[in-house]
Amino acid sequence: MIVGELFGLLGVGVAAGVVSTVVSLASIISYPALLAFGLPPLTANVTNTVALVFTGLGAAAGSRPELAGQAGRVARLGWVTALGGATGAALLLVTPSRTFELIAPWLIAMASLLLARPPRGRAHGEHGVLGRILLFTVAIYVGYFGAAGGILMFAVLTSMFDQSAARLNAMKNVLSGLANLVAAAGFALFGPVDWAATAPLAAGFLIGGWLGPKIARRVPGDGLRYLAAACGLAVAVKLGLDSYAH
Repeated sequence: MIVGELFGLLGVGVAAGVVSTVVSLASIISYPALLAFGLPPLTANVTNTVALVFTGLGAAAGSRPELAGQAGRVARLGWVTALGGATGAALLLVTPSRTFELIAPWLIAMASLLLARPPRGRAHGEHGVLGRILLFTVAIYVGYFGAAGGILMFAVLTSMFDQSAARLNAMKNVLSGLANLVAAAGFALFGPVDWAATAPLAAGFLIGGWLGPKIARRVPGDGLRYLAAACGLAVAVKLGLDSYAH
């Protein structure tokens, strides 16, 4: 990989890391970039997932004010998303991705509408069975396909907890990171990871993940939730057009 490509992937990683932690759309930037750099689709997908682990690390470091007092809750829900991420990674390695490609636009659109709707009731917080099932299902998607998976997780957490968008966003970043971490471990062992592309992309993700929370906490009121919802709907339309056009 030439120097220009290394710096290109580093820049892509920084941009995608910021976007990931603010509006949960890292893969919409990084995955097409990896394809543009010549990686095959499966290799680009697993390479992207491995690099995304560093977004979670950067986001955790940059979100310490929002994560204060939430360590126990994250630990109790983290095993759910880690198990879901492992399940999604296993499915990716043994099944075609066409089914998820067709379902993904509908999932993202519904999650975006859920974010846009003012929250009313809560799914019994972290102890609600429905909330845990939804988190597990979203984590499967994150490990398998991942595009806008953070928006799905943000929507589920919004339905579970009555907290500020910034605190929910910080929790989302860590829980998504755990799902990516377990999936990445499986891909590192059994998937076609392009390590030359992973290194600069991961470095960019780490920087962008650290910068993103500083931006997110400055978005006023429910603006972060509405911004994520708007971006999610746009992505749902784009993925739907791409998936159903062929």
